[in-house]
Amino acid sequence: MFRTACAAALLLATPAFAQNRQALEAGLAPLAESTVIFVTGDGADYGAARGWADPGAKRPLTVDTPMRIASNTKTFVAATVLRLWEQGRIDLDAPIGPLIAPTLDARLKADGYDTAKITVRHLLSHSGGLYDHGSDKRYEAAMRGDPGHKWARESLIGLMAEYADPKSAPGTEFSYSDDGYILLGDIVERVTGKNLATAVREQLKLDTLGLKSTYWEVFEQPRPGAAPRARQFLGADDVTNVDASFDLYGGGGLVMSARDLAHFFKALFEGKIFARPRTLGVMLGEGQHKGADTYRFGIFVRHTPHGDIYWHSGFWGTWAGYSPETGIAVAGMTTNQQGFRAMMPLVSAALAPKR
Repeated sequence: MFRTACAAALLLATPAFAQNRQALEAGLAPLAESTVIFVTGDGADYGAARGWADPGAKRPLTVDTPMRIASNTKTFVAATVLRLWEQGRIDLDAPIGPLIAPTLDARLKADGYDTAKITVRHLLSHSGGLYDHGSDKRYEAAMRGDPGHKWARESLIGLMAEYADPKSAPGTEFSYSDDGYILLGDIVERVTGKNLATAVREQLKLDTLGLKSTYWEVFEQPRPGAAPRARQFLGADDVTNVDASFDLYGGGGLVMSARDLAHFFKALFEGKIFARPRTLGVMLGEGQHKGADTYRFGIFVRHTPHGDIYWHSGFWGTWAGYSPETGIAVAGMTTNQQGFRAMMPLVSAALAPKR
């Protein structure tokens, strides 16, 4: 143990580590919005932050400040489904009709969805033909108009059906949908007999990964010792206190820090989540439907000159990715969605090989 600690101390003192961190700090300095980036895997953990977690209280943003991560949650839900698949408790090619709550099944059928043909695999890969209520401007308007409204899982699926008809036949093309992951969350709860937060925590062994700022809103309390959640904004609007049920049931729901999110992505890709190595291959396998090249199970893929990058983002302004080429995982978060575009070049630079 002493030898390991000494090696780590020497590693943290290397010029490369110092230069990387200094470059990150310099890149963050001119950004207009409060932003944090954490990097793990290029020889050491390092991160940097600028701005405030809470501007009114003058509480600085740090790499350990929790934020709502919205759709970054989908990677966790997909990994949980695959853990249950490893255990023989979920068949990826099973139709969802018998797996979801009867009320949800009836609502889908009433809107023309064939739940005998939509499979778990289709939900994971966004190829079930489901519309996405979450990206509909009417839903954001409803949130802004009544931020304290409490949404039930059934009412969100009802909005999907109300807003639009099915987009395509099951298994034919990629069409991103929060609602598919809301249904997956329901399936996980029904298979495990536990709420989604507990099922995800247990199946992904979150308590063994040292994720000290990670919890699921409503279902869990903040972790002991975790910093207060950051205030988050959509432009000039403070949306910190929008009721968590706006994005809670599998399409989103997790709160975590940039440090925790980067560490989870590294753990996922480096054998610390699944019981069998080939499960990650299943998660990253390309489907046969149109658009399958861009999204796998709970994760996007981008092809670069330095190899594929696997990533996901979240509505409020969060991003996480991993490069198998470099072994680097990066998480970036901005407290204002407007700062997302300015953050991304720094995230990309952190993932790239150091030549």
